[in-house]
Amino acid sequence: MSTNFTGQLLIAMPGMGDPRFAGSVVFLCEHSDTGAMGLIVNKPVTELSFAEMIGQLGIEAVRPPAIPVMFGGPVETGRGFVLHSDDYGAPDTTMKVPGGFAMTATLDVLEDLAHGGGPARAMMALGYAGWAEGQLEEEIGRNGWLTCDARSEIVFGDDMDGKWEAALAVLGVSPLMLSGDAGRA
Repeated sequence: MSTNFTGQLLIAMPGMGDPRFAGSVVFLCEHSDTGAMGLIVNKPVTELSFAEMIGQLGIEAVRPPAIPVMFGGPVETGRGFVLHSDDYGAPDTTMKVPGGFAMTATLDVLEDLAHGGGPARAMMALGYAGWAEGQLEEEIGRNGWLTCDARSEIVFGDDMDGKWEAALAVLGVSPLMLSGDAGRA
């Protein structure tokens, strides 16, 4: 593997063939020789609030925060992941990600958040995006994705509709400059 994209954002190109990823910004939690795993950070699940979700899990909330619940990706959509700032975590259950991020997939973080504790910044993702060995590199090579450094203000920002353009702006790219057609020089 030539480049490790762990902790980077994937920005879906206009020609993205999979409609589930059209206009997506994906935070890559892990990327290795065996594949990649990420969470979509700009597709909110509007029919379910964080307070409702933890209530369904039987977690009594003292001060439930207004954490966005996102469609994290098409794999295991019944499973939840909390992407958060790295100021919180347990040694065995939290995956630290470069750039000040972490991901926890246990009930502990939900309980801590419901009681006014937990990480300073967080979002809940239902499901995840996964790539097999070499698949992500192939998709990037076919002009399916651009990559950029992850910025906390984009990942945890409230402007869901503006995250795609904000990620492009990190690269100095205007959406008007993009084409869905791949080319080879």
